[in-house]
Amino acid sequence: MRFHLQSSHLVAMIAIALLTALMLAVKFKPATWRGVACEAVIANVGAIVAVIAFEMLTA
Repeated sequence: MRFHLQSSHLVAMIAIALLTALMLAVKFKPATWRGVACEAVIANVGAIVAVIAFEMLTA
């Protein structure tokens, strides 16, 4: 199974990551830069996994 990332996938990853980071920030309200960085990492990993899963399901 071949996996190709296109620019639309990158835009989707950024959008999902920003939305997830916003939802996490509203829910947990981090007080330190470590909390913000942790939420950003979680949001980006989630976005990448979501786009890869979608690509695998539609390929």
